[in-house]
Amino acid sequence: MRDGDNADGAAGREKMTTKELAVWRALIDTTDELRKILGSQLLRESNLSPADYQVLLALHEADGRRMRSSELAASIDWERSRLSHHLGRMERRGLIRRDDCATDNRGSEISFTDDGARLFRASTAPHFRAIKQHFADALTPVQLDALADITRALQRHLRPEPQPTQAGGDRS
Repeated sequence: MRDGDNADGAAGREKMTTKELAVWRALIDTTDELRKILGSQLLRESNLSPADYQVLLALHEADGRRMRSSELAASIDWERSRLSHHLGRMERRGLIRRDDCATDNRGSEISFTDDGARLFRASTAPHFRAIKQHFADALTPVQLDALADITRALQRHLRPEPQPTQAGGDRS
């Protein structure tokens, strides 16, 4: 059997093969290119940056269409300072508002303004069309299924399920 023919062989090696490195670079380069294309098209068609859209999408999916700023930062995996600066820009543009948190006077709750909600709704269909055009339409149904399997495998590898502790086992 050749090096890397199965998962056990790949996990046991310390160095990447030339093929593994080439596939990795292709993945990074392709996803970067997709982000650039989709981001520039989103900005051109809706006047929303990808970061604006990410914030508005998180708010749209939140209960009551509002979130505490700390929860928003965690949900989109941003540093709180980065989010604070970006929210300031979005607030000046009239896309979001920050209200004092009713349960914690140190925090704020972020929500859509009417203009922010309108702009988000107007941007969604064109953005989905762009994703379909530049991503989904490039793949056959078999390739899309394979990519779904690949992403699930990577997610399982990166975020493994916690293993239950054995009852009666050594707890030292």
